[in-house]
Amino acid sequence: MGQKLTTIGFDADDTLWHNERFFQMTQAYFAELLVDHADRDHLMERLLEAEKRNIRHYGYGIKGFTLSMIETAIEVTQDRVPASVIRQLIEAGQEMLAHPIELLPHAREAVEAMAETHRIVLITKGDLIDQERKLAQSGLGELFDAVEIVSEKTPEVYATIFGRHGDGPERAMMVGNSMRSDVVAPIRAGCWGVYVPHGLVWEVEHAEPPKDRRRYHELPDLGGLEGLVRRISET
Repeated sequence: MGQKLTTIGFDADDTLWHNERFFQMTQAYFAELLVDHADRDHLMERLLEAEKRNIRHYGYGIKGFTLSMIETAIEVTQDRVPASVIRQLIEAGQEMLAHPIELLPHAREAVEAMAETHRIVLITKGDLIDQERKLAQSGLGELFDAVEIVSEKTPEVYATIFGRHGDGPERAMMVGNSMRSDVVAPIRAGCWGVYVPHGLVWEVEHAEPPKDRRRYHELPDLGGLEGLVRRISET
C-alpha cells in the first residue's frame, strides 16, 4: 500500500471540523441588527459583494468577514449605522474567533489512519493565528508532517507544496469539502482530488465537479477515505 500515493493533503475548515455554520449564524445576527435598513436578501448580496471585493485586501477568514460586515453596514445605512451596531459586529467576530472546535465525523480516524501509511499535510486558507488556534484545539496537530496556511489554493500552490513535502503532485491526493479549492485546483496540478461534501458551502467555493477526470473521487464522509486510498494504491 502507498506505492502510488505517498502524500495526502487535508483541508481543515468543514473537512476536519465545523466552520461555515458559525459564519451563517453570524450572518443571521447581522441581518437582525440591520433589519430596519435592508431586507435580508439584499443585505446578504451586499455582504457577499464586499467579501469578494475584500479578499485581496484581507484574505480569507473571520477578520476579513467582520470587516466586510462593518463595511456593508456603513454602506446600507449611508454612513448612519450606530456605533453600538459596529461594536456588536466586532464582538460577534471576536466570539467566532473564540468558538471551540468540533471535529466532524470520522475526521480523527481518517487522519490517524493516513498518518500511519503516508505523509500527511494540512493545507488551509485563512488567518494564520486563527487557523493555528483551531489546529491546536483539534488535537490533530501532532499527526501532520507539515502544515501550510496559504492565501489561495491554486494549482501552482499545490504543485509547490506537494513537491516540498512529498514526491510531487502526481503521487499526492487532496481531500476537502470545497470543489473549487480542494478538488478542481489540485487535479489541475496533477493530484488526485477527493470531494467530501459538507452541507454548508460558501458561495465563492462553488464549482462544477471534474467528473471526466480519472483522478476525481467523491466520498459521503471521511469514513471511506482509507478504503479509497487502498484501492488507488492497489490499482
